[in-house]
Amino acid sequence: MKTWMVETQALKKYYRLGENTVKALDGVDLTVERGEFVAMIGKSGSGKSTLLHMLGGLDTPTSGEVFVDGKKLSELKKEQLAIFRRRKVGFVFQNYNLVPDLNVYENIVLPIELDGGYVDEKFIGELLDMLHLQEKAEALPGTLSGGQQQRVAIARALASKPAIILADEPTGNLDSGTGHEVLGLLRVAAKRFSQTLILITHDMDIAQLADRIVCIEDGKIRKGSDEDAEK
Repeated sequence: MKTWMVETQALKKYYRLGENTVKALDGVDLTVERGEFVAMIGKSGSGKSTLLHMLGGLDTPTSGEVFVDGKKLSELKKEQLAIFRRRKVGFVFQNYNLVPDLNVYENIVLPIELDGGYVDEKFIGELLDMLHLQEKAEALPGTLSGGQQQRVAIARALASKPAIILADEPTGNLDSGTGHEVLGLLRVAAKRFSQTLILITHDMDIAQLADRIVCIEDGKIRKGSDEDAEK
């Protein structure tokens, strides 16, 4: 039996809004292979970010299951889930979330140090080189352009060698040219280190770089997503 890197089964997330029930996710079945690059697209409020948060263990479902690298997230206790997030998942968000008083290198290795892990200096050097940050290692985030700050955020997500990278509109604050450059670097880095990449984007040009496109509408995966992506 095949073990997927990511699998959801009948995943639902419902919210109460006054007298109404909002179905943010309404029975999502999704599988992602190891090393696959999947782009998720859909209108605002379609459920994309909710699904990404479920995959990363940042939120819990109303019902259904999430499996990541063979682990059923619902079976993990709070502390175990925190360890899972630190060691298995790299997050890249639209707002770079860098620590302003730490330089580029310090921002990149901070999650590893907080987890008491080993900083692989050679690997960090490779990341700096691949993401064109070699000369910025000692620079503070405030002195960097938006594209450079996002590349630092990507390096930080990759630094602990997580099995999966979850990126929520990572190019949303960047102009088109810079966004495509940054996403291209993220894609190359994830492929090089055999990491699974799941990306949310509104930009179809960026989505077309993925191995597969998944369209989400009203909390459901639209049938025929892959066929649409190939057209």
